[in-house]
Amino acid sequence: MITIKEAAKNKKQFILRCIILCMGLAFMALGVAFSIKADLGVSPISSVPYITGYISGLSTGTTTFIMNVLFVVIQILILRKQYDKFQLLQIPASLLFGVLIDLFEWIIKGLGYSNYLEQWGYCVLGILFLAFGVSLEVAAGLITNAGEGIVLAVCRVAPIKFGNMKVVFDVTLMLITVVISLIALHRLEGVREGTVAAAIFVGQVTKIFSRLLRPLSENIFRRTRTNRNRKPDQNKPL
Repeated sequence: MITIKEAAKNKKQFILRCIILCMGLAFMALGVAFSIKADLGVSPISSVPYITGYISGLSTGTTTFIMNVLFVVIQILILRKQYDKFQLLQIPASLLFGVLIDLFEWIIKGLGYSNYLEQWGYCVLGILFLAFGVSLEVAAGLITNAGEGIVLAVCRVAPIKFGNMKVVFDVTLMLITVVISLIALHRLEGVREGTVAAAIFVGQVTKIFSRLLRPLSENIFRRTRTNRNRKPDQNKPL
């Protein structure tokens, strides 16, 4: 992740990172939209916004934004003076993410399915789009998503490995969704076999995409640094 000083020093690279981040958010939002369309359960991180939106009537994008702002507040409370203010960019990024979720839900609302296999087709698309979006977010190297930010914050103040804390975090979100669903609807909603598939495969597919994107992103950022540091040719005629 870059710092505020690094962003100010190379504005061209900062803008490029923002563009890549926005592309990542778009693919992630498309992934969420397809997972909702599949109706086999959404990813753990989207389960709480989905069920609260389902019950309250608010859009999933709106509840996602509200939850992410809450996550940012929790990060600040955990880290206090150690909190990197640059990560406040998570808030406008979350707003854009929420808007894009609602937009893509509207775009694909006409799609339907006639059998269980077609539902899994949408679910797989959701996983692929979500994983590719996360890999772009990582390649941008600008901010973490708000949910992952909480996991990182806990790991900074407690002797817990990131992988273990991520599992605890995901399971906690799924349990919250199950409890809310059973209390409010008296049935399970938002957490199904698709949720388990997302929990297992999104991270693995993200690693594959990240390996494929790493040479490209490193080359792009290296070129922007080279162009910035290149001195003008003193012998070049004016």
